[in-house]
Amino acid sequence: MQGRVEWTGGNGLLCTNSNEQSLVLDWEDGPSPMQVTLQMIGACSLVDVIVGLKDRQFTKVWVELDSTRAETTPRVFESVKMIYHVEGDVPEKLLERIVAKSHEKYCSVSNMFTEVRMTSSVVVHRD
Repeated sequence: MQGRVEWTGGNGLLCTNSNEQSLVLDWEDGPSPMQVTLQMIGACSLVDVIVGLKDRQFTKVWVELDSTRAETTPRVFESVKMIYHVEGDVPEKLLERIVAKSHEKYCSVSNMFTEVRMTSSVVVHRD
């Protein structure tokens, strides 16, 4: 995996991967690198949830994230709370197992943050 991050002037950054796909960041007006990092924890785990639900009937899946950061530099994440929502006919226990496995084993992003207290809960919205 390769990438490049280029300063574009002011507070701007252009992040490009080896496939020439890009993200534009602005560390003052957002999205900042820390905001993107938090969202990528959610994105990585959400992929695990969607794949883990396989043949279940659902129409919408999202995760809400709430984090706390250290008050002093480096302002690392101290905690991340995630609430997973699924609209559809999905057993809550299954969803809980998938989320737990995501953070125990499969989500590469969240597993990089071993010193961060991560918690999660699930909500199934049935028709």
